This record gives sequence, structure tokens and C-alpha cells, in this order.
Amino acid sequence: MTSRTAEHPRPSHFLLHISDTHLLGGGRTLYDRVASERHLRQLFDEFEASGGRPDAIVFTGDLADKGEADAYARLRRIVDPAAERLGADVIWVMGNHDDRSEFRRGLLGQPAGGTRPVDRVDDVHGLRVITLDTTVPGHHHGEVTGDQLDWLAEELATDAPYGTILAMHHPPVPSVLDLAASVELRDQYALAEVIAGSDIRSILAGHLHYSSSATFADIPVSVASATCYTQDLNVPVGGTRGRDGARAFNLVHVYPSTVLHSVVPLGAFPALDYIDAEESARRLGVAGVSFLPAGGDALPELTGAADGLERRFAQGPFTEPILLP
Repeated sequence: MTSRTAEHPRPSHFLLHISDTHLLGGGRTLYDRVASERHLRQLFDEFEASGGRPDAIVFTGDLADKGEADAYARLRRIVDPAAERLGADVIWVMGNHDDRSEFRRGLLGQPAGGTRPVDRVDDVHGLRVITLDTTVPGHHHGEVTGDQLDWLAEELATDAPYGTILAMHHPPVPSVLDLAASVELRDQYALAEVIAGSDIRSILAGHLHYSSSATFADIPVSVASATCYTQDLNVPVGGTRGRDGARAFNLVHVYPSTVLHSVVPLGAFPALDYIDAEESARRLGVAGVSFLPAGGDALPELTGAADGLERRFAQGPFTEPILLP
């Protein structure tokens, strides 16, 4: 049997990315039909059953549909116990439906009041997560002020050990739905000038109510779908049609050389088969495949490679490339 090491080690960090919960106070349903609170509970029930244990849970905005204090309280009653069971930090991001004052009081434990942007920095075991508030009070489009850009540039002046994840509500990417242009992030070029060439490894966002991915300033962007209702991308071209279904959340795995974003749909579907962890390990053992632990800095040997071939797989985001013969 020929043994080999998998191409990538175990991930150094694991984030659960959730967006657009749109909870209402009093347990009311959204549009009198969408049970947003029940859908969020379902998400945690399904995720916890998987046995996954993220380092942090990142909520990218529109947490309360009308910014009500009771909606944030209800959100905390669902999320706090789940996060404690999972052993995960919780990172909250402002959305255009959120209220800055109630957001601060209900989610951050700060005094209510004030309209300044809610920008924060969290250290998740050496992975820096920067929360950028792209909201404009009283409006649904997004903007980032000059003061915010100055603050962001100052934060990014120093690299983090495992790099940075930028979390924001309005994604700096196009949308396949024309109407979304009316509520998009404006003046994106100014943000691009600040983050280009920085240690930002991925941008997490929401707002669109469907999963999407692109690049911005050469940085991967991952947009998580909503947990309340989603947009139907099979709508006739030029139109927009929301639907009470197709909800999803994202998994984010951080590796030395890449960041992996995976979309997980909510709901149960007919299973074809099931291979448990023990059987998976047995089959890998038979195949001679093993994994380096998180932080592993070696790669499988290349056979038959030309002399002097340089393979630019980095040990981490800021290390010299590994040179293989």
C-alpha cells in the first residue's frame, strides 16, 4: 500500500456564517407568513446534530427586521444557549434593517443611544475578524464613510497571525437581480483602495437573500443566504420574487493556503447512504491517506517534478513559499 498525506492539513479555524434572520418582536411572523424565529431554531437544531464545533458564529446583518428590542432579545434567547453548547464566540454585524441603538444595547451589552457606525475587531484564536458597519440609518443601501475607511486602514496596517476576515452586510459584488442595484453598497472603489494588498483573506456578507460568491480587490467574497426567506434566481430575467423556502447557511474553514466556503441548505432530504466517522477513518486507513494537523507546514512530495520547480503553497498567509525539488 502506498501512503500519502492529503493535499491540505486540517483547517486552523472554523466559522459558522449566518445571515438575514429578520426576527420580529412579539414572535410575529414576517409578512404574516414566514416563521423566521422557527427557521433559526431549526438551523441550530440541524447544525448541532452534525457535531460541528465552530470557533465563532458570524451573523452578517439584518438580525431584527424592524430593529425592535424584543426581536434582539428573542435572537439572544436562541443564539446564546446554542453558542454556549458549541463553545463558540458570537460576532454580530449590523444590517440595514437593524437599529444601531437597540443593536448596541441588545446584542453588545452597551448603553443604548448613538448613531455612530458599529465597527469592531474580534480576535478568534489569532484570526482577526473585522466587523464593518455598511448601513445608512433610514435607508437600505450601503455606504462606508471616510472615517470608517481611515479606521479600517489603521487596523489593517498590522497583519494578524492567521490573517483577517472582513464581515459586512452589503456585499461589494454585483447581483444577478437588477433591483438589488437600488440597495447595493455604494462607492465600492474607495473600500477596494483600502483593502487591496492587505491581509484580508475573505469577505463575508449577506443582504442578497441568496448564496453567491465573487472576488473584490482580488479577495474572495462569500455571500450567505438568508435564514428567513430567499430570492428565487429562476425568476424571469429582470424580475424579483421572494420565496418562503430554500434557506441556507455557510461553513467557513480557514486553511494555510485558502479559505473554504460551503453552502448548507436547511431541511431534510432523502438519504442515499451514510458512512460514519469511524468507517471513514477505516477506509482512509486502508487507502493509506492521512491528514496533517491544523497548522501543518508540509506538503506531499512531488514525484517526477522538473528540477527547480517552485510550488507556491504557503505554510500560512504570510510565510515564504515552500520550494520542492
